[in-house]
Amino acid sequence: MTSAADFDVLIAGAGLVGLALAPALTDAGLAVALLDRVPLAVPEPDPESWDTRIYAISPGSAAYLRSLGAWQALAADRIAPVESMRVAGDAGGMLDFSAWDLGERALAWIVEERALKAALAPLVHAAGVTTIAPCGFARLTFTADNGRLDLDDGRAVTARLVVGADGVRSWVRAAAGIHALARPYGQTAVVANFACARAHHGRAHQWFCPDGGILAWLPLPGRRISIVWSAPEPLAEELMALDVTTLAERVAAAGDHVLGALACITPPAAFPLQFLRLPAMIAHRLALVGDAAHGVHPLAGQGVNLGFGDAEALAAVLRARGPVADAGAPLLLERYARRREEPVRAMQTVTDSLARLFGIAAPWVRSTRNYGMTAIDRLPFAKRLLAQSAFR
Repeated sequence: MTSAADFDVLIAGAGLVGLALAPALTDAGLAVALLDRVPLAVPEPDPESWDTRIYAISPGSAAYLRSLGAWQALAADRIAPVESMRVAGDAGGMLDFSAWDLGERALAWIVEERALKAALAPLVHAAGVTTIAPCGFARLTFTADNGRLDLDDGRAVTARLVVGADGVRSWVRAAAGIHALARPYGQTAVVANFACARAHHGRAHQWFCPDGGILAWLPLPGRRISIVWSAPEPLAEELMALDVTTLAERVAAAGDHVLGALACITPPAAFPLQFLRLPAMIAHRLALVGDAAHGVHPLAGQGVNLGFGDAEALAAVLRARGPVADAGAPLLLERYARRREEPVRAMQTVTDSLARLFGIAAPWVRSTRNYGMTAIDRLPFAKRLLAQSAFR
């Protein structure tokens, strides 16, 4: 490579969203470079273990991944459909959702991160995307016509459009001067996988806890589940300090033992939770996607789906650019921002409002919110609208 390589689009960050965006852009006739600080490797399948990081892939995201050719590459025996979901309030409220009611095969599919990466990475190579990884990001600058990313080994990459896909602590976002103060939820997501004594029958569970925390159980293939416990920080520290046997007992008890005894099959991991809303997802010759563009509470499991929605929207806008040859043209970036504004804001508003509402301990608030849950459950039309927004 010469000291400066030129492309139509430079994607900084080869996480799931960056991987899903790159081949879609080459299919749109653009020269694409994908850069990351770590090597772009295809994870080896391991039938004897399970990935701690799992995602609830919505029907819309599955359709996008299928259009890329990634969904077909996933092993069927490593995917679990969420066919129903029961949401329990902290004082008797109850909501039940069913894929059947929505006319869908599943509300979502539970897939391991490593499986998604293993399905997407070969598509990046097959599409002819230029990959530069590992590499260190040193400096990002913009001119009227280009963005330029200088690497710490002296190389540089220029492109008409720079896409920040480098996660919640985005270096690209900060280097471009887009600042927003993330608001901590005061919660940490504790995640782990468990074997369970009883069959889950494709049902997910979610409990809003009296302490303001939220516990979700998601079905894995066989008699296994993955859990996300959005716990107040002191409780999260306590849970992470437990041995795996005691942790399994705590998780089973918190879920009313609905699946019987649990046994931990992966070490727990913890991720601090925060809300992030930016003033804009775009700037001069810059677009942000995925967690670099927005942060949401995981209670609806929609973080990665919003990211795939970003990738799909940006690829669609650039594919339909017509006579506009410049991938970083303001007209195209504004189209992308408009297309994503409503779904991102709507999901942020719903998840943030629910997390904050169930964090209020006042008895009258607790009674009202639980009554509201039960009332919605008895109104098929209202429940359908809520489900369509949560599982689209």
